[in-house]
Amino acid sequence: MGAALALGERGRGRTAPNPNVGCIIVKQGRVIGRGWTQPGGRPHAEAMALAEAGPESRGATLYVTLEPCAHRSERGPACADLIAEAELARVVAAVEDPDPRTAGRGFERLRSAGIAVANGVRSDDALRSFAGFAARQRDGRPHVTLKLATSLDGRIALADGTGRWITGEPARAHAHLERSRHEAILVGRGTWEVDAPRLDVRLEGLEKRSPVRVLLSSTLVSSEVEGHGSEPVKAPLDYARDERGIVRLSSLDQIVTLHADHLLVEGGAETAAAFLRADLVDRLLLYRAPILIGAGKAAIGDIGLTDLGKAHGRWRLLDARQLGSDRLEVYERRR
Repeated sequence: MGAALALGERGRGRTAPNPNVGCIIVKQGRVIGRGWTQPGGRPHAEAMALAEAGPESRGATLYVTLEPCAHRSERGPACADLIAEAELARVVAAVEDPDPRTAGRGFERLRSAGIAVANGVRSDDALRSFAGFAARQRDGRPHVTLKLATSLDGRIALADGTGRWITGEPARAHAHLERSRHEAILVGRGTWEVDAPRLDVRLEGLEKRSPVRVLLSSTLVSSEVEGHGSEPVKAPLDYARDERGIVRLSSLDQIVTLHADHLLVEGGAETAAAFLRADLVDRLLLYRAPILIGAGKAAIGDIGLTDLGKAHGRWRLLDARQLGSDRLEVYERRR
């Protein structure tokens, strides 16, 4: 299942509205097929793995991070049917599909074909792997990651606004890798005007995985977007998605309209505070440089906290690592 999870991560940020699933097929201790959901959502991981394994699939065990789909689609066959037709002996899954079109029907189809089914293997890891799909099914919105790059004393810039660069190259490279794992990236108007951020992926080989750029502003007009080398969006701005331009949202409620399952929020302090006040942040990336700034600009504005006791127990540390001289900590919201 660990191998299947790793394969599923290859598709993160590229498969919406489908989940980024991973799959391997094992027979007599040997991996005979590997698959992961391809860009745009097809082929599915199971179909890819079965195609690689071919006739050897008969009698094998398939490990997959999400229940094989049972609903038919114009884009391809149901994976549960493909597995049944291949006459595998056993399927081991991590999570039952929350999509009501499948939701247990895939397992029923397999069992009716005489295939043994096990479910619940590393389910927490799987839900984190395709967190965007799970959030969309559960909450009707993208999974939101807030990225902060700060000094040790929580500052993102000097008092005059100078903020390049807080962190070093390894941390910035990691942040670009994170961008490649999200379909959309959002900043507020203040960050847009002061920093003129490109919001793209500048890692060799991953440039084409730059996310759609989203601007949160209730007052910006489309002509103001042109100064950043982007064409204004030619469609209703609350849901338009144009790889050449900017998507504008005038309120946080409109993030549900984004054609994205993973949204990365990069700035600024008031935008970060707005997402936190609305309890819309699911994951926090905190990059901290070993510097002290003092009287600079704070990373986060007022989040409406009036009781310190309510601040505790809300965040769980998932990962911590050193990136050059900087420290990265990854937290997830306890829900």
